[in-house]
Amino acid sequence: MAIPRVVIVGRPNVGKSSIFNWLAGRRIAIVDDVAGVTRDRISTLVEHEERYFELVDTGGMGIEDVDNLTKEVEHQIAIAIDEADVLLFVVDTKTGLAPLDQEVAERLRKIEKPILLLANKTDHMGLDNATLEFHRLGRGWLMPVSVLQNRNKQDLLDEIVARLPPADDEECLAAATPRMKIAIVGRRNVGKSTFVNSLARAERMIVSEVPGTTRDSVDVHFDLDGHRFIAIDTPGLRRNKSIRTDLDWYGLHRAQRSIRRADVSLLFFDCMESISKVDKQLAHYIEQQYKPCIFVINKWDKVAGQVPTERWVRYLREHFPTMAYAPIAFITGQTGKNMKALLNHAQMLFKQAAARASTATVNKLVQAALVRQQPPMFAGKRPKIYFASQVATCPPTIITMCNNPQGFPPSYQRYLLGVMRDHLPFGEVPIKLYLQKRDSHTGLGPTINSDQQAEEGEVEQDEVEQLHSPDFDTDT
Repeated sequence: MAIPRVVIVGRPNVGKSSIFNWLAGRRIAIVDDVAGVTRDRISTLVEHEERYFELVDTGGMGIEDVDNLTKEVEHQIAIAIDEADVLLFVVDTKTGLAPLDQEVAERLRKIEKPILLLANKTDHMGLDNATLEFHRLGRGWLMPVSVLQNRNKQDLLDEIVARLPPADDEECLAAATPRMKIAIVGRRNVGKSTFVNSLARAERMIVSEVPGTTRDSVDVHFDLDGHRFIAIDTPGLRRNKSIRTDLDWYGLHRAQRSIRRADVSLLFFDCMESISKVDKQLAHYIEQQYKPCIFVINKWDKVAGQVPTERWVRYLREHFPTMAYAPIAFITGQTGKNMKALLNHAQMLFKQAAARASTATVNKLVQAALVRQQPPMFAGKRPKIYFASQVATCPPTIITMCNNPQGFPPSYQRYLLGVMRDHLPFGEVPIKLYLQKRDSHTGLGPTINSDQQAEEGEVEQDEVEQLHSPDFDTDT
């Protein structure tokens, strides 16, 4: 069996998303006084007493969506209830029993699944008597809880675990850490949610022509070739000057957080639209975070045979010159065309970001690059690099010990990075380069002896020798 699902349901503004964040132990879902903020199913993995379950937040039942997406929101709720193993029916102690609570209870009356009736906002024991009126709903085991006062959280988790179906080995396997997290980012209406639905092979996200349909970052688990992955669907972004509401602000910061969480980012473009300032802002943020990135041209079926791919490649390279290492993919998210190749390439970038090069290889490569093209004179002296080594992965991080870091202008640093991408296993991912001044008290810093070379593996002499060949290209 798969991981058990615990689904939170209830009318709008009873604190469903607050309870979701509370049980998850971190802020995931947007919490706002505006009714109907949550539209898609938002889920996260929770562990308690060595049992795993997927906690799912849903939209408010019975609300009329401002963008006429009520039918789609209700459909997402229906799917969540159908897939649930345990239901958390949330009501509000402070506002008391409401007609919409009765409607929710009636909808759950035919559901033969364990239900916990959570009287939220019961901040102290003096309010416990006020919760008794919810017994009239006739659905669920009543529990007073309070997110604000952190009341009865452990008791609630115990009750949830007690109602989960028996565990098996497949549950532990399904709960294993995903191989890779992929952030799907882009401006509005470029087809991100359609792409995620194709990955999940289900109506996991609401798809609409209405701009801003997706309001929160949503983790969607999917399997590929026997491995588990997470696709993070993000809200479509607007220009900073167009951010006027709390929801726009939340969307921006959720998208940025998703980029930071992800192992690889897929930056989506609509092949029918020109590159915008939002696209450049997103690309810049991905670059700042040193995240592997693939430029994804979506809806390619609309122009296939009419526009050559080379034209879009040139167009992207002109607008994003500092990300010339990023590969480009042409897909049709609605039909799934080229999606398997895209995901395989994303896995390749993930492996590149985690790769290591031996200290001897990096050191000799940098020294050969210096011989091939010397840095310009600075303050009457020639800058020197004494030592270079990779010190971290994800992103690959190279540190150099030199006599004067300021003597290496950005153009020369780009030259060094180009050499590294050409001859080290980081060809399509960002590389972090540090230029550190040599400390006169410690000499040259770390040195390489023959024993270290033996431990780190043989130096890739063929790559170093290429630097000295006439065909070596120094153009960055």
